[in-house]
Amino acid sequence: MITIDDCIGMSGLDEGEILALAEHEHIPEMAAIALGDYLLHQAKGPARIRQMIEDDIREALKRGDREHARELFMALRHFLHEHRDQLD
Repeated sequence: MITIDDCIGMSGLDEGEILALAEHEHIPEMAAIALGDYLLHQAKGPARIRQMIEDDIREALKRGDREHARELFMALRHFLHEHRDQLD
């Protein structure tokens, strides 16, 4: 049986990035995996993922959740490092 960790591993994103997409879109983790994989293969998809994570960071800071903003920032840093060649 394929686990959610297997699916994350095949998506091209890590767990923090997937969780940020799930939070942003208000969708289950498995749906966020599919969305992330899809977006990574679209022309402007990686930039859209970056924007979603940035939006989540702003929302966390707006509500005063600095710890969550820090987690999201680390996910953004990882995403920018791993996908820098796909971004505009």
